Amino acid sequence: MSTRHPRTADPGAEPIPASGPIPAAAVDDPAPPAPPNWAGFAGGLAVVLALGIGTHLLTEGVPAWSKGTAFGAIAKSIEFPIYAIILGLLGNLVLTSTGLRDRLLPGFRTEFFIKTGLVLLGASINFAVIVRAAGPAIAQAVLLISFVFFFTWWIAGRLGVDDRLRALLSTAVSICGVSAAIAAAGAVKAKKEDLAYTASLVILFALPAIFIVPWLASLLGLSDAVTGAWIGGNIDTTAAVTAAGTLAGEQALQIATIVKVTQNALLGVAAILLTLYFTLRVERNESAQRPGAAAVWQRFPKFVLGFLAAS
Repeated sequence: MSTRHPRTADPGAEPIPASGPIPAAAVDDPAPPAPPNWAGFAGGLAVVLALGIGTHLLTEGVPAWSKGTAFGAIAKSIEFPIYAIILGLLGNLVLTSTGLRDRLLPGFRTEFFIKTGLVLLGASINFAVIVRAAGPAIAQAVLLISFVFFFTWWIAGRLGVDDRLRALLSTAVSICGVSAAIAAAGAVKAKKEDLAYTASLVILFALPAIFIVPWLASLLGLSDAVTGAWIGGNIDTTAAVTAAGTLAGEQALQIATIVKVTQNALLGVAAILLTLYFTLRVERNESAQRPGAAAVWQRFPKFVLGFLAAS
């Protein structure tokens, strides 16, 4: 019969810690937040400003350089988003190939710059001028926006489109294109892919409309006032409305601008209504709980208040 001897400690072995509560110092503390990368932010901001200035120079310069040539009419109709996309793709290629993109990423605040642009869009809208000079334009804008929005909402629903995507599509085609889609995306919490899809569709259809609508108006013998109202009410983006109105004549351009600016002014109202609908109806059905005023305020796109205040 063997006898069990107590195990002796190996002098070279690591000491076995005693059982018991683990000291607080042994618990891994969360890593402290990284300090702000001010150099990366400043560099990224400088790149964004440079691209913006380049886009502006191309938008203003290309039509002037090509005036009197076969490309002149086409150059006048090209909107600034086209130049911005081209310069952005080239800039991204250069920064990625040189390894600078990740370093400058803190300055690429896409959502911040988009919302700032929408607030500045509000600064270009003069409600006093609209109320004094555009009574019929207000009535037309309200009726047209309502009809186009609800028709697009209905047809998109029949096609099985997701509620958030069809909210973006309906708002974009009924008000002012990409800007309206951005405001709607903030109100309904849409995915970035939905916003990109909507913006692409708006630009794709706005470019040929610049030439087609004035040509059809001339073919049908419409007056300048009717042509301007048609252009301002049916072409989505403001820049495309300006280009088409220029082709149609001075009076048509003035009427088209008034109609489009009136539609732009309703952007904030549309964002508020979408916020209420999705908070109180769509998301309530998903969660089966009635959200309160705090939930409505939390999801409301605050930059819309800046848009309204700037107007």
